[in-house]
Amino acid sequence: MTATNLKGVAAGAGAGVAPGAGANPAAFQFVRDLAGALSTGEVALPSYPQVALRLQKLLADESTDADRLVRVLGAEPVLAARIVAMANSAALNPAGRKTADLRTAVVLMGHDALRTTAAAFAMAQIRHAAEYQSVATQVAALWHESAARAAMSYVVARHTESFPPDTAMLAGMLSGVGKLYLLARASKLPLLLADECGFQIIVRDWQANIAQALLESWRIAPEITDAVRGWGAAPENSGSNPSLADVLSCADLLASYRLQPELLQGLIAEHRPMQRLGLKAGCAQLLEDSALELAALRDALNG
Repeated sequence: MTATNLKGVAAGAGAGVAPGAGANPAAFQFVRDLAGALSTGEVALPSYPQVALRLQKLLADESTDADRLVRVLGAEPVLAARIVAMANSAALNPAGRKTADLRTAVVLMGHDALRTTAAAFAMAQIRHAAEYQSVATQVAALWHESAARAAMSYVVARHTESFPPDTAMLAGMLSGVGKLYLLARASKLPLLLADECGFQIIVRDWQANIAQALLESWRIAPEITDAVRGWGAAPENSGSNPSLADVLSCADLLASYRLQPELLQGLIAEHRPMQRLGLKAGCAQLLEDSALELAALRDALNG
């Protein structure tokens, strides 16, 4: 779906919203505001760190060199330290040759791994922002879920050789960005948050469109944007060719139930993304073989 189509969807949604009997007026206004933001293209994540935004835009230009990236990162020591930690993780540095040099880390990681680390840093900053204390618990949970999904996406993509692991990891880290935006906007609306069921319906109905608008504004590759938008619906897809959304869907299932092997096995049997990726019979071995790698990636992303 293009940005133009998104505006059409938003305009239609805004026009069609009408509070029924007993409807939450705060939810009605919130949805109207969302539709307005999408229709005008004015979707920006509140309090998203400027250094992370600047880095995302630089990384969208393949001609950006390491020296320029290092200059930007030098303004934010915490993000720089995370990038060095990620470069030294077991997944990205299997040879175990440790580096403390930021420039070397930037060169070794590549653009998608850098984007992933910047997104994890930004989510952590939002989590600790004073203005979002009313949703701090939800943002923290989303941050950890996204990091776990990103790490598992890396492992699934590498194991199946279906997509570049760094690209899959980035898609996993960005997979909750639509929900993050909705939480940030709702943080100042206690009446909306008090209706937990109603708010979750809004998240279900709006997070995909919001995520697409945000990622397009950050110039994220269409392949990743499409996967973030569609991974929740991947199990219903009837096609035979695997997609990056399938990687995210499999990663989410494995990350959510990796400590419940019997339940996981039953869910795998009917999971179409698993079948398309050829993972149906090998998940237990995949989790066992990748335990250290997964832990290292989660630790690096969670900081």
